[in-house]
Amino acid sequence: MVVTASEHLHVIQEDDGSKRRQILDGARKVFMDLGFDGASMGEIARAAQVSKGTLYVYFADKSALFEAILEQEALQHGQVVFNFDPARDAETTLKEFGRAYIHLLCRPGGGSAIRTVMAIAERMPDVGRRYYARVLDKSINRLSDYLKAQVASGDLEIDDCNLAASQFMELCKASLFLPFVFQAAPAPSEERMTTVVDSATRMFLAAYKTK
Repeated sequence: MVVTASEHLHVIQEDDGSKRRQILDGARKVFMDLGFDGASMGEIARAAQVSKGTLYVYFADKSALFEAILEQEALQHGQVVFNFDPARDAETTLKEFGRAYIHLLCRPGGGSAIRTVMAIAERMPDVGRRYYARVLDKSINRLSDYLKAQVASGDLEIDDCNLAASQFMELCKASLFLPFVFQAAPAPSEERMTTVVDSATRMFLAAYKTK
């Protein structure tokens, strides 16, 4: 089943009441346990403890259900407040952003949507592109805008702020995200996250701090 292209993630417009949340919670568990291909509307209805008829009132098919879950993921990312006040020093800002970013990626259950999108992105590229634009690229752009302000003030020397933002975020993920998302390791501890983000900040500033 192929998701048709659209500018935004498609969600059936219903009141976000308890029944809809109940369905999404059940669907999330089924997608996490069985993956997109293994999930069925029957399995989702059973997990959500609703009839298939009720399920179809809210969602036309499992593609619409999955994209609604991705929409929730995008909203969760968007609600995380990163303090990118240009007046704040780069070291403090980068460390706070890095810890918040890794918390978001490696929270319990937080890897399930990413794993599922990665599994279907080749066959359903529209889903992958929309998830990347709504979740990952937005964080890169927000950090890039902060870096541009630091370049303008003379604190940093960066030719390509989008590239630098991506580099910092990848440095923060080192040894943390891939083991977590592939379930080779549990969510990292606070101490480990701080160690990795502090190291990423030192490396980033060594490269880009104005000499």
